[in-house]
Amino acid sequence: MKQGTQGSAEPGIRRARVPAQPGREDVDRAYRQRGPERRTEPPQTAGPGHDTAVRGEHTHSEPAPVRPARPAVQRTSVREQILTALRTALVSGELRPGEVYSAPALGERFGVSATPVREAMQQLALEGAVEVVPNRGFRVVERDRRELAELAEVRALIEVPVMLRLARTVPAERWAQLRPLAEATVRAASSGCRATYAETDRAFHRAVLSLAGNDQLVRIAEDLHRRAQWPLVGTAPGSHSRADLIADAHEHTALLDALIAGDAGLVRALVEEHFTGAR
Repeated sequence: MKQGTQGSAEPGIRRARVPAQPGREDVDRAYRQRGPERRTEPPQTAGPGHDTAVRGEHTHSEPAPVRPARPAVQRTSVREQILTALRTALVSGELRPGEVYSAPALGERFGVSATPVREAMQQLALEGAVEVVPNRGFRVVERDRRELAELAEVRALIEVPVMLRLARTVPAERWAQLRPLAEATVRAASSGCRATYAETDRAFHRAVLSLAGNDQLVRIAEDLHRRAQWPLVGTAPGSHSRADLIADAHEHTALLDALIAGDAGLVRALVEEHFTGAR
C-alpha cells in the first residue's frame, strides 16, 4: 500500500469534517444570554489539562476518542509468487537437475527484479532443492533413485502407522468427505500436467494426515513428500506418461475406499505400494 504524504487522507478513505470549535467569546456570550436560574460557571478553556485537550489527547476523566478502523489491505507477496513458480518449474522438470540458474536471468524471465528470485531461491536452498554457487547463482540438486527410495522409506515409516491408527478411529463418513480431493488427483492426472498433479497429490495426503491432529507430523510429511516429487537426474521433462499419473491417482481412491471400510491390512499394502511406486 502506498503511503500518502503527511496530512493527506488514505486512498479510499473519506476525510471526516471537523466542526469549528467555540472560542472564549462565544462561551461568554452564551453564558450572559442564560437566565439567572440557569447560570452556572462557564467551562474553563484554560488551566491544568487544557493543553492536553487542545491537542486531542484524552484524559482520565473522558473516554478515548473512537477512531474509524482502516480497511484491511491484502497483498500477495512477490516472493511467494516466485517461490510457487519455481517449485512448479522444479516439479515439471523445466529447471533441470545439475543446471545453474542466476537470479537476474530468472528475474528477467518472470518479469521481476532479481531480489524476490534470490529470496525464493534461498528458501529452496533451505529445503534442499538447490544449492548456492558463489558468483554464479543456484544449482538444481541432482538426485538419484537411491535418494528417492530413501525418501519413500522414511515416508512409509511415518505415515503408515498414522494411517493404520486413523483407519481404526476415524468414522467412515469423515473419510467420505475426502472423496472430492481423491477425485481431484484423478482429474489432475488426466490433464497430464505433472505440476498440477503434484499439488493435488500433496493436498490429499495432507488432508488424510491432518485427521491425526498433529501439525508437526503434517509439516514434516509434506516436506518429505515435496522432496519426493522433484525429478531425478537424467530425467527428461515429460518423461512420466499421463498413464503413469492416472495409475498413481487411482491409488488414492483405492486407499480411501480401504480407509472407509476400515481394512487395516489393505491400507498398509496400498500405502507402502503408493510410496515405493511414487511417480
